[in-house]
Amino acid sequence: MSEKYPLNVPTPTHFTYVVKDLPKVTVEEREKALKATHYNEFAFPSGLLTIDMLSDSGTTAMTNTQWASLFLGDEAYGRNTGYYVLLDTFRDIFERGGEKNWKKTLDLVRTDCRDVEKMMNEVYLCEYEGGLFNGGAAQMERPNSFIIQQGRAAESVLMEIVKNILTERHPGKVFTIPSNGHFDTTEGNIKQMGSIPRNLYNKKLLYEIPEGGKYDKNPFKGNMDLEKLEELINGVGVQNVPLIFMCITNNTVCGQPVSMANIREVNKIAHKYNIPLIFDVARWAENSYFIKMNEEGYEDKSIAEIASEMFSYCDGFCMSAKKDGHANMGGMLAFRDKGLFWQKFSDFNEDGSMKMDVGVRLKVKQISCYGNDSYGGMSGHDIMALAVGLYESCDFNYMDSRVKQVEYLAQGFFKAGVKGVVLPAGGHAVYINMDEFFDGKRGHDTFAGQGFSLELIRRYGIRVAELGDFSMEYDLKTPEQQAELANVVRFAIDRSRLSQEHLDYVIAAVKALYEDRESIPNMRILWGKNLPMRHFHAFLEPYKNEEK
Repeated sequence: MSEKYPLNVPTPTHFTYVVKDLPKVTVEEREKALKATHYNEFAFPSGLLTIDMLSDSGTTAMTNTQWASLFLGDEAYGRNTGYYVLLDTFRDIFERGGEKNWKKTLDLVRTDCRDVEKMMNEVYLCEYEGGLFNGGAAQMERPNSFIIQQGRAAESVLMEIVKNILTERHPGKVFTIPSNGHFDTTEGNIKQMGSIPRNLYNKKLLYEIPEGGKYDKNPFKGNMDLEKLEELINGVGVQNVPLIFMCITNNTVCGQPVSMANIREVNKIAHKYNIPLIFDVARWAENSYFIKMNEEGYEDKSIAEIASEMFSYCDGFCMSAKKDGHANMGGMLAFRDKGLFWQKFSDFNEDGSMKMDVGVRLKVKQISCYGNDSYGGMSGHDIMALAVGLYESCDFNYMDSRVKQVEYLAQGFFKAGVKGVVLPAGGHAVYINMDEFFDGKRGHDTFAGQGFSLELIRRYGIRVAELGDFSMEYDLKTPEQQAELANVVRFAIDRSRLSQEHLDYVIAAVKALYEDRESIPNMRILWGKNLPMRHFHAFLEPYKNEEK
């Protein structure tokens, strides 16, 4: 907007020109569907919803530039053109900071460059090594970047190979993997590899609400608790901690950002003990935005410059590329060439020569489960849309409007008098603390947060994600793990899809449900209590307190 003629409303950053109409569904019809799907919110038909806030994973609207890029997709089985574009896009943002060769490879493809020598020299036969994305012969000799269709698949590949290596070396041993906050699929994959996940953050700070509901600066509530991390490493023994994870932003801990200072200190602790540091970076762009806006020394840096520094501190990362508005499908697994992860999990002969490169083991698993390494389960057109989306996530104006939309919903709940709203909001979702919402009157065995989630569907056609006692398996955890669990429900906001009208409807619905919270039923699990990641497939039913 003009500084000379200011307005007290935000300037629009985009407009919508594709519309989807919604059917009118009655409470009785939704109740029938809930019963038929065993009260599992993941199984509820999306076509019966008014607003779906279950996840922002792959549900975002794509831009016109992304839609146009679909036509540039190369569906070749081996070394499709998008493979080169995508790896160079990651290098641009995660290693170069957008300062050199920005979009060069993408633009050569977008302009249909027919200069064969140029394409060979600048795209197809370029050699890269020493970072997170080897290229050319180096990627074949020491594979360290793996395109995979989504984040949980990347986690699964990583965890299975790590488990196999640890089992070969230390049969029967149980390991502990700490994080600032393992998300549900990460925790599920860690448990399936026989290890113990731990979440180390400051819960008191998480639920703190300043007077008036607003902070001058974001307090980075997603940070790793450094003291707890050192205590855990020394308590279980450094030999029993094969990896340290950092979730950036911290989805489990209410989508809260992590400061660069905290990332730097966790890197120091990890490397002091010779432990590889692995990032879960589904929402790296949002985290970079929060650092730019709230951390001293970063106000003049671009999102890509901040991202490059962030990634300089990791030994590897798993990524769902379906968040942050990147694309509707995509993921990546990568580790630093000849870095600490490679050193710790590769096998060497006594003379120091390579016996088995961990990257080769990862590549074999990727190919056997998801497809050739140059597409990894993704289509060529999705790869191109992802490359464009990664660059678009570096746009400050887009990220600024996205984060402010999320904060609008959080403040709407707070101003409506709803207790338990986590403030400030994270970058992709609003979370409500169910313990406080119910005034501490519901026990951990009542799964009342799940009752809240299902009642929102039944009454108002709004689907959200319970990420508390039920989904994160409070009843199956040790006392230490139970203390680390945030009993919350998440309202995810996907890119450019929901208007203020949608958010005002959600605010009104939650306010009405809060005022009638005594009537929200508790839930019990009928089937699937001990299944991995049970919230995706368990059967439930409502009951009243006196029935138990």
